[in-house]
Order: sequence, then structure tokens, then C-alpha cells
Amino acid sequence: SKHTVNLDNKTADVTVEPFILEMGFRFELHVTISGKKINVSEIPELSLPKDWMRDKLELNFYKTKQGGGGEIENVTYNEESGTAVITFLRPG
Repeated sequence: SKHTVNLDNKTADVTVEPFILEMGFRFELHVTISGKKINVSEIPELSLPKDWMRDKLELNFYKTKQGGGGEIENVTYNEESGTAVITFLRPG
């Protein structure tokens, strides 16, 4: 657990100690699927900027296994109603 590190011709003794990582947000979404759009509802209020939530939704539905998605054309997120519409480039 004790190590010596050389930095810029100087030596520093360091000790490794465990630390706890905080868990991310976990929530359930309700989804209605059409040919090219997915309507998402009951998105919980989180202390995230609106742009971050939009990006998280886009990444989730871009992943084929998790969201059944593909390339995203547009994400419209309504923070007040807790809803979003994900529009794909191609129907599928």
C-alpha cells in the first residue's frame, strides 16, 4: 500500500487508500414506440442541466441493445412535463 513515485527528479512517498464512488442516477422510463419516433414519459426531475438530460436520452436510445435505437435525428425534451420525443433518422 506504500509506494515511492519519482516526479521531475523528486521522490514522493504515497499511500494507497480505498474510496467509495457515488452511484449515478437510476430511473425508469415509460416509452411509446412508432416507426420513427419514441415518446418517453415520466422522466423524473433530476438536478441535471436540460442539455445534459437531452444528451443522456440521446445516448441511451442511440445504443441498439438498450434502446432499440439507431442514429438520432432530434431529441425534444420538456423538463416541465417530464417527457421527451426521440426522432430517428430511419424508421425501425
